[in-house]
Amino acid sequence: MENGTTVSRRTVLAGMAAVPAVSLLDSPAAAAFAQQAEVQEVRLTWLEGKPSTAAVTTWGTPWPKGALPANQSFALKAADGTAVPLQSWPTAYWPDGSLKWSAHAIAVDRPAESYTLGPGTAAAPAQAVTVKQEKTYVDVDTGVIKARIRKSGSELISQIWRGDVVIARKGQLVNLKQDKIAEDEEGGGIRERYESDITRVTVEQSGPVRAVVRIEGRHKSRKGKTWLPFSVRLYFAAGAENIRMVHTFVYDRDGQTDYIAGLGVRFRVPLRDAAYDRHVRFVGEGHGMLAEAVKGITGLRRDPGAAVRAAQVAGTKLPDPSTWDQRVTTRLQYIPEWGDYSLSQLTADGFTVKKRTKKGYGWIPVDQGRRASGLGYVGGVSGGFAFGLRDFWQRHPTQLDIRGAATEEAEVTVWLWSPEAGPMDTRFYHDGMGQDTYPKQLEGLNITYEDYEPAFGTPYGIARTSELTFWALAATPTASRLGDMADQVRTPPQLINPVDQLVSTRVFGGLVTPVDRSVPAKKAIEDHLDFLFDFYRGQVESRHWYGFWDYGDIMHTFDEDRLVWRYDVGGYAWDNSELSPDLWLWYAFLRSGRADIFRFAEAMTRHTGEVDVYHLGQWAGLGTRHGVQHWADSAKQQRISTAIYRRFYYYLTADERTGDLLSELVDSDRTFLVLDPLRKIRTEPYEPDPHALAIGLGTDWSGLAAAWLTEWERQGPKADVARTKLLGTMETIGAMPNGFVTGGGLYDLDTGRFAPVTAKTVSVSHLSAMFGQVEICAELIDLVDMPAFEAAWLQYCRLYNATRAEQTAECGAHFGNLILRQGHARLTAYAAVRLDRDDLAARAWKEFYTGDGYGPNLPWTAEEVKTTLNPTQAAKWVSTNTTALYGLAAIQTLALVGDQIVNP
Repeated sequence: MENGTTVSRRTVLAGMAAVPAVSLLDSPAAAAFAQQAEVQEVRLTWLEGKPSTAAVTTWGTPWPKGALPANQSFALKAADGTAVPLQSWPTAYWPDGSLKWSAHAIAVDRPAESYTLGPGTAAAPAQAVTVKQEKTYVDVDTGVIKARIRKSGSELISQIWRGDVVIARKGQLVNLKQDKIAEDEEGGGIRERYESDITRVTVEQSGPVRAVVRIEGRHKSRKGKTWLPFSVRLYFAAGAENIRMVHTFVYDRDGQTDYIAGLGVRFRVPLRDAAYDRHVRFVGEGHGMLAEAVKGITGLRRDPGAAVRAAQVAGTKLPDPSTWDQRVTTRLQYIPEWGDYSLSQLTADGFTVKKRTKKGYGWIPVDQGRRASGLGYVGGVSGGFAFGLRDFWQRHPTQLDIRGAATEEAEVTVWLWSPEAGPMDTRFYHDGMGQDTYPKQLEGLNITYEDYEPAFGTPYGIARTSELTFWALAATPTASRLGDMADQVRTPPQLINPVDQLVSTRVFGGLVTPVDRSVPAKKAIEDHLDFLFDFYRGQVESRHWYGFWDYGDIMHTFDEDRLVWRYDVGGYAWDNSELSPDLWLWYAFLRSGRADIFRFAEAMTRHTGEVDVYHLGQWAGLGTRHGVQHWADSAKQQRISTAIYRRFYYYLTADERTGDLLSELVDSDRTFLVLDPLRKIRTEPYEPDPHALAIGLGTDWSGLAAAWLTEWERQGPKADVARTKLLGTMETIGAMPNGFVTGGGLYDLDTGRFAPVTAKTVSVSHLSAMFGQVEICAELIDLVDMPAFEAAWLQYCRLYNATRAEQTAECGAHFGNLILRQGHARLTAYAAVRLDRDDLAARAWKEFYTGDGYGPNLPWTAEEVKTTLNPTQAAKWVSTNTTALYGLAAIQTLALVGDQIVNP
């Protein structure tokens, strides 16, 4: 017992709640309890089907409560029973100390169709990846390649060897900073070059299958000025010839000065072969590619011989020149050597390739296309370097550069922001229009739905994460091999769990069941869900929701007059997670296992967790409400940064960067000291007091609770504090006379509890439960036996869509004029299940069918419309203002009371 709280006996050993959470991990009792349950092996499959070439992947698998001890080891078998080398580690624990989520990594030369995971002893790799720590550097050896990682200076990777051959060296981050943006005919600003400056190197994993090294620092100029903090993780796998890089930078300017004019990763590539044995490759659309030699011997006036030409086209070593037609051999010095190549993807639908002999001489256009893969190569028959950037065309403007391929050392740059695109414009988009007081700003909100406030529309502290891969190759790869590599750059291999494992383990609170079309009413709902997802996926393409900062987000509301989305109308533009499309997509994946939904949700998670959330400055831990720019709105809120949007991706992939985002949020309750969310509508003076912070019980508390629960179950460094705050707020909410209906409370930062409330207060918002509160409360009630908290939540669930008379009778006043009743049908359904009430189940279905959302008799189709630029598909009634809530209401109502379904 602690603060009147016990942990549920349905899920946890009696009495364990009194033990600090960290100590449970080594508890003999937890291990003994785990033996009581029989653990079924889990069959894993590839998300997009078996890869055609060697694959490296990391994934997470959930386990039932009490089934496995915290220190469980695992074994993996291929479909034919062959043992597969495996590295495993825990990522989350149930409150009893048993294992909740395990993470696993493999590196396989010949992928199997499927694998089976279960308790056991892992097979060891034939060539284990090893990490060697030295005073000034770290060496990582995969058994095929070796990399030296510097602990200071500008070089993240000083050398990459394959055997005794240096394939690449001097790997560093590069940045061009521009001091101003050209206006009309004015000239551009001055560009200054910056390079990476390392401040910290941490070995996070050291094998045997997987090694991870994290490098932190800032970009630094030759004059010693710094900006753009970065965090780079390098991933190595046993027996692999490639290095994966996850690159994150944080924008630490206000957006009004100092502009990014180029941002990239650069390596130097030693070249040892004759110019006619050196090759440049760019993979464009599909497997089409530019394949050229630095010194071409095809198409000449004199023919060197068919065997010579065939070897050059294939990228293999040419016969000795003495065997060629000597009319070619004696004139080799007159054949140009093309040393510089560029592939620029400045829009989502157009890339260009150009080349020149060397700096100072004219560029020659090579080709154009729509969407390049983002993969390039330079090297020769004695070794070469391939480089790839994921989401290359989706995250335009991007660029691949090769310089100096005709010299002894080429320079390769993968540009995350192309220097040919002009400087990144992060300035706020209007002058404020006289909104210099709160009343004026509220009037602006009433007309454009934008919550403006001077100096709040800043990108200071937003971030972006990119994924790159580098290969150290023994020779120029074949066209087929390059095509396979390009496919893995576009779509990295990913193992996934069966839907049944994701559902039956109840790791996300039991709010999901598999897709079910067994009866006409269910089929209709499933078809509608598919329509909405397919519609939004199509809108991303037809509306071109792409770009460096934008890719991964969707628009909020459609303009039926202009037949475009309201991209330029205040809060109706970019969605920024408004009403939880992230949750809709992840729950849709959990119940279907669909690859297209996973990738859509993945892109959204990468975007919303980085671009829509602040990672530096006074608002670190808060996100920005929807708007014309992702950072424009002055409402900085927990509901956007909430950990519940990121947890799915973290647990399914064990992605360390997403883990960073989750850790950042643990102390976000402190943001209430610097920013009052209700400052514009508060009628009484408010001074933030760390012992009496006004925190809403809806969008504010649910975001904090998600962060605390995640830290507790991950057993992070602040797990004890997170657990105390989570259980303390749950208990004190449960003690309020009107529970969640109270609307808010005074929170103590030190104790992690709300102050006692004696009077019955009613303050209900239609938004309170729409940003993850349903999901986090379902998990907490499943985890923790706290009757008063559960009763408070069930009261809210029962009464939101109840009659005014029912609300008044129980709470002393009705809830006012409420909307989003269809989205709240799932709350009624949840109460129906927990209270075993058929009347509430029937009411839930009625609310779903006849509420204020999407009805069954809508035209569930899209029509072609002609806008000013592009004909496209439109369903004028579709808007994220309702779509995500319809999706969640359908998914969760089906999961909870699907067997009691009624026809519309």
